[in-house]
Amino acid sequence: MSATATREDEQTQAGRWAPDRLPRGDRAVAARLVLASALMLFLELALIRWLGSSVAHLSYFSNFVLLGSFLGIGAGFLISRKSWSVLPLTPVLLAILVVGVWKFPVTIDRTGAELIYFTSLEAHGPPAWVVLPLIFLAVAALLAGPAEAVGRCFAALPNLIAYRWDLVGSIIGIAAFTLLSFLRAPSVVWGVIAAVALTVLATGVRRRAVAALAGACVVGALLLETLAPGVSWSPYYKVLGRELGRTTNGGLIYLITVNGVPHQVMAPVSEKMTEAERQYGTPYERRPAGPLGDVLIIGAGSGSDVAIALSKGARSVDAVDIDPRIMEIGAELNSDRVYQDPRVRRIVNDGRAYLESTDKKYDLILFALPDSLALVSGASQIRLESFLFTTEALASARERLTDDGVFAMYNYYREDWLIDRLGGTARDAFAHDPCVDLLGGGQAVVTVAKNPANQRCGPDNHALPASVVAPATDNAPFLYYRGGGIPPTYLWTLGGILVISLLTVRLLGGPLRTMRPYADLFFMGAAFLLLETKYIATFALLFGTTWLVNAFVFGGVLLVVLAAVETTRRVRTPSLPVVFAGIAASLVLAYLVRPEWLLAMPYVPRLAMAIVLAFVPIFLANVAFAKRFAAADNARSAFGINLLGAIVGGCLEYGALVTGYGNLLLVVGVLYLIAFVIAPRRGGAIVAG
Repeated sequence: MSATATREDEQTQAGRWAPDRLPRGDRAVAARLVLASALMLFLELALIRWLGSSVAHLSYFSNFVLLGSFLGIGAGFLISRKSWSVLPLTPVLLAILVVGVWKFPVTIDRTGAELIYFTSLEAHGPPAWVVLPLIFLAVAALLAGPAEAVGRCFAALPNLIAYRWDLVGSIIGIAAFTLLSFLRAPSVVWGVIAAVALTVLATGVRRRAVAALAGACVVGALLLETLAPGVSWSPYYKVLGRELGRTTNGGLIYLITVNGVPHQVMAPVSEKMTEAERQYGTPYERRPAGPLGDVLIIGAGSGSDVAIALSKGARSVDAVDIDPRIMEIGAELNSDRVYQDPRVRRIVNDGRAYLESTDKKYDLILFALPDSLALVSGASQIRLESFLFTTEALASARERLTDDGVFAMYNYYREDWLIDRLGGTARDAFAHDPCVDLLGGGQAVVTVAKNPANQRCGPDNHALPASVVAPATDNAPFLYYRGGGIPPTYLWTLGGILVISLLTVRLLGGPLRTMRPYADLFFMGAAFLLLETKYIATFALLFGTTWLVNAFVFGGVLLVVLAAVETTRRVRTPSLPVVFAGIAASLVLAYLVRPEWLLAMPYVPRLAMAIVLAFVPIFLANVAFAKRFAAADNARSAFGINLLGAIVGGCLEYGALVTGYGNLLLVVGVLYLIAFVIAPRRGGAIVAG
């Protein structure tokens, strides 16, 4: 360590803290650290979004991009101990990746019976177990460069000072990307920011010239993508609109593709209400006769389902969709002009969040093809609509119906077991069998009345079998997962990722036994990633799967981690055994307080309780990490091993498919217990700051 770091450690041991004002040279290092750290997180988020939009079906596997980022950051810290550098290669690698993916798009084959992916009906492309490790490696190679720059800055600053500015940079990175998501900035803007930052980080005239040239290639490719006809960005997708034709009356038929996959066809009512599209009219045939009052449509999209409800005489329609851009396309181009109709109220929100927040009663509630093509970032298998199809969600929909109200959902469900599962979910929520219309080609409509006497099933009604796949729940909201163990695709891919990560650590870090002093930090990293995943899922349930909620959780976690570091720097905190005891107590409390209890609370107390339950264990866990990290002889090795532990945590989170999210807290507790037991001791006490 540097002499400055030694002085900091001495003052830490004595309970006194160095002043915040750094010498001029250290301030320059801190500024470079902030820039590199901000770029690191910004590039990670941009790659998750852009690769998911450009490699068809990758948005179903975005967690593997996140894991690649962790490996790259950990590898970068290990490389920062070497005399050679990978940072000059980063702009070139980014240019190769962006230009290559843009010029030669790839589709991941997503066939298989264990998990259903809503996408084009014909699957093609290389299998996921081939593509995902390659993308994992590409992302890791890209993130290693900025991480190396961060690691070299760590070596020049006291441990906690370096960690503090790393967190400040991370917060800036996520804030910048959140702002761009809010503004719906196109990918070329992301490219400009990344190119400029990489050029600034480059050292020497020649390296800066190479970085600028590579950055120009990146910006050029993304500019061509941005200027392509019909391309726009929502907070979730790259949206591509294309006119398919006109009806005899001049009505527009318009295809909306998101992330390279056909998503919606916007067409006039006359085109939707045909024999081939019977699913749209069937819910109205299953409701009792009489005027149609208030209607709620979740998954309203570009407005075709809304137009049908109006044509059936609806008094009012509340149209809910999570994606603002798709609703805007409907407002601009839908021939039926539904979003200009005074009977229609347009609501941009998560469907489950709206159900939980409204007190309005409806005569008809429709889940109108609300299938997403993306995961909630940072959570293994939670899709944007996952919490909409649980038993608890359908029970909430039942509470929002009038006494004569009817609920219906329809889609191209692909598999018979999924249709039966949804029918069973409706049966459990409404306490009687629903009407199930099978329309061929995987199409089905499930309709259920609040009062069974009002149900009008058709002559060809599909009777549910005696045994169906158990309904999805808020604890395990994996509707499209059939069960029976983790799918082989995930097992093979995760196994490959772990092997690659182990080899990387061995090659860059030397013999694994030399890292034994920081083994507890490895387990802390795995535990923290699982803890973060659990609360991403919890906040998605309590407040919706919108990009804003997700950004709030990520930003909140970083702020809490920064608060833990500042607390450790400025205040004499309890000993590590006491802090670990606090972690254990907070995990027990979080495990005992079920998220569904919080759903019944008004918004403000629900938010307050969620913040306490989530951020107290996160705060205490990071106090423990900061105290250990402050005493590390080699900050770069310690931080790198901690990040590599996060890769294992990211792999373990797929266990939620089997255990549910609530039981992840048990795994978190075990990992922190291991970290506590194996932490190095000196004179019988755990080594800490």
